[in-house]
Amino acid sequence: MNDDIIFEIKKDFMEKLVKQGKRIDNRELDEFRPIKVEINPVSVAEGSAKVSIGDTTVLVGIKADVGTPYPDRPEDGVLITNAELIPMASPDFEAGPPDQNAIELARVVDRGVRESGMLNTKALCLTPNEKVFLLFADIHVLDYCGNLFDASSLATVLALKNAVISSDRFEELEEDFPIETVETPVSVTFVKIADVILVDPSLEEEKVAQARLTVTTDSQGNIRAMQKGFKGRFTVKEIDEIVEQAIKKGNEIRRQFLS
Repeated sequence: MNDDIIFEIKKDFMEKLVKQGKRIDNRELDEFRPIKVEINPVSVAEGSAKVSIGDTTVLVGIKADVGTPYPDRPEDGVLITNAELIPMASPDFEAGPPDQNAIELARVVDRGVRESGMLNTKALCLTPNEKVFLLFADIHVLDYCGNLFDASSLATVLALKNAVISSDRFEELEEDFPIETVETPVSVTFVKIADVILVDPSLEEEKVAQARLTVTTDSQGNIRAMQKGFKGRFTVKEIDEIVEQAIKKGNEIRRQFLS
């Protein structure tokens, strides 16, 4: 039996299942897989966090350097986000330069942090127009079993909230400098299978989904970023329901892991 036939059998089975309000791993349609977090597992980073959502595991490290600000933001520090999808994490990943999936992952995480105003970037300024702290958020996917966006976003937010720039490394500092955060963005990802909306898709669900939507909200319930994926469509009513669920789930995650 070839791969195409196996895929169609799985797809048909999962579509029938979700139409009955069930999922392949017995979760509710609006239920996340178990979330586990570990704060600062990497001692040499300014801040780090490892997050697992189900069997998806992501490690994020924050490193600081001193550089020049952007010309249009002369008094603001800079956040630079990168993602690495290594073959060890999934047979679908290939070694080499970042592909479009890694680039999309980094941009979605970066946009959620940036557009929410999570960081007090002015506090990262050392000398206006000349020197600011550059923060590098490096996302390392250790195990890919679906929903990289939410695991990577949560790990990045946790790493930033717990990051401290050491005065031992930078002569510009007289004492250790905790990175100041003023907001806590949370991303929540949904997929559509057979016109049914599911939260936190597993890898099997992502493979058969018609469409995907990631919504990042802040602690006030404001939408800060959205990313549409796959070829299918969402109706206006579905998007309204997704946003409502994203706010609800975002608040739950915020209370449990980010308070």
